[in-house]
Amino acid sequence: MMPPRGTTADGFELQFGTNHLGHFALTGLLLEAMLAVPGSRVVTVSSQGHRAGRINFADLQSERRYGRVSAYAQSKLANLMFTYELERRLRAAEAATVAVAAHPGSTSTELVRHWPGLLQTAYAATGGLVNQSPPMGALPTLRAATDPAARGGDYYGPGGLGQLKGYPVRVSSNGRSHDQDAQRRLWAESERLTGVTFPV
Repeated sequence: MMPPRGTTADGFELQFGTNHLGHFALTGLLLEAMLAVPGSRVVTVSSQGHRAGRINFADLQSERRYGRVSAYAQSKLANLMFTYELERRLRAAEAATVAVAAHPGSTSTELVRHWPGLLQTAYAATGGLVNQSPPMGALPTLRAATDPAARGGDYYGPGGLGQLKGYPVRVSSNGRSHDQDAQRRLWAESERLTGVTFPV
């Protein structure tokens, strides 16, 4: 989350490569085995940071201009766009597998270690007000993975004020995450970049 600009071993911008392309490729490689398993689920972890995200197709790898926050937000928006496009493809294939997403809210972990010092100080000072423990932060992902009532395309997050903390509920994502043309374009770019194609 928001490190200085770097690249993965494959040469992708670190946040986009780790947070989106890695998930995309792993899912593509595992999906065929999952399709035969009734009730199987792909759970992708996004973030409230997706709300600030925009997919910059002209500079997906942030080679021309890198902003820590914008690159993180783009990767988290990509997580949701991937989930919704995968779910649509699974339904078209009449697959037993579903795609769902979750976000942990504001959770006290080392994820903010790359934030500037002043922001880290403020984050630590307000911790009890807006942050929750790692076990609570894990609950939305666990609910997405295990809730018998979960439906494909569901998105889970904390149910408290601003989705920062609390027990998990179904939540909504921003309008950009539901842009089907952009979802399909991101999917095609992700296949091109990773070389991984999906059996649906």
